[in-house]
Amino acid sequence: MASSIFENTERAFVLKSDSELERAYFLFKMISKEPLVRIGTAMTKFALNVHLPVEGLIRSTVFDHFCGGVSEDDCIPVMDRLYAAGVSSVLDYSVEGKEDEAQFDACLRKVVELTDFAEEKEAMPISVFKPTGFGRFDIWQRVSEGASLKEEEQTEWTKIVTRFDEICKKAQETDVAVLIDGEESWMQTAADDLVAQMMATYNKEKAIVYNTLQCYRWDRLEYLKKLHLEAKVKGFKIGVKIVRGAYMEKENDRAEELGYPTPICASKQETDDNFNEVLRYIFDNLEDISVFLGTHNEDSCLLAMDIMKTKTIASNDDRVWFGQLYGMSDHISFNLASEGYNVAKYIPFGPVKDVMPYLIRRAEENTSVAGQTNRELELIKAERKRRKI
Repeated sequence: MASSIFENTERAFVLKSDSELERAYFLFKMISKEPLVRIGTAMTKFALNVHLPVEGLIRSTVFDHFCGGVSEDDCIPVMDRLYAAGVSSVLDYSVEGKEDEAQFDACLRKVVELTDFAEEKEAMPISVFKPTGFGRFDIWQRVSEGASLKEEEQTEWTKIVTRFDEICKKAQETDVAVLIDGEESWMQTAADDLVAQMMATYNKEKAIVYNTLQCYRWDRLEYLKKLHLEAKVKGFKIGVKIVRGAYMEKENDRAEELGYPTPICASKQETDDNFNEVLRYIFDNLEDISVFLGTHNEDSCLLAMDIMKTKTIASNDDRVWFGQLYGMSDHISFNLASEGYNVAKYIPFGPVKDVMPYLIRRAEENTSVAGQTNRELELIKAERKRRKI
């Protein structure tokens, strides 16, 4: 299939006013220059730490482009506009780096609230959370390593399991799928095992609980095949979100520092091939596995569409979703939606200061994936020319 489906910029930027399109052009021009990103993120961190009055500036530029608002109610106008264009929403409470039990309980309450919110809101069929939103990274790591837990650590772990169970049960009761994000490999084994446990309990009829496979890890297809065997034996459905991955530099640095083989594919091409192999395996086993394709890669989207046509899988089959981040790859999201595919935007939200670590990571990731930033700029330029801005 020709990639021309993704060239329609009128459809891609249908929700952007001229001034919003200009803001997007400015932001991606800035992000394309690595020194500017480094200086800008350092200045932003400093300004927020010393309480300089910069929140208004951040809110009107990078925050409003990449985030839905400071609260779920704040996001409703964004969600409604997206849904009118055929695109659903996944609200992601993007507050990171919390460390104590009260904060983990607060995160659970927020995800439960969002899941209730999703039940009432047709535009939001999916909920999401990070494992480290529900418990300390160190505990995840110790359980992943098979370490013997002290009594207080065992108490912490039991609370994490209880939190997972509460939200997965809520997801099943409200019929709202819940996506559980992937994180660093040295804590992920415990998360994989716990999510599989939740699937065995709550995915008896269909996929409600979804784990995340970061396909820059070369072992993920093998992991999925093992999980598939377990699911057949225990009689449950699998839900997976597949992405390329978000912690590559950290993963490679740690592997080098500690002297073990990196879990990351050796090249971008190997990662792309691995992602597409995982994708093919899922479509070959769609009766057992539902998928959320979290990708900004046009070739992978075209491959999925081609497979669906070949296998006569309806574009709106509820076992297949495509997803992109809010503020990025609108040419994929809106053009797929116009063809009848299930599409959702991941919409981060939360207080400006609390969401800044997410936004900074987004800027840094875009800088390191120069091709993607250039593609965004190329499409924005084409739309500016079409509108004669």
